[in-house]
Amino acid sequence: MTPLAITFLILAIAIVWGGLIASTLFLRNRPEVAAYPPGAADDHRQDEAPIVHDT
Repeated sequence: MTPLAITFLILAIAIVWGGLIASTLFLRNRPEVAAYPPGAADDHRQDEAPIVHDT
């Protein structure tokens, strides 16, 4: 392998493993979502009955 290929191999490994480590640390610090956007799992739309049409 040429030195250029080895350099790009090391760079690619650092990007992939660095992203994995960064995302793991981020999830360790913030494991839960503070607030969901509208229409997410916590908006209580299931409490309302669906519209029933007589046909």
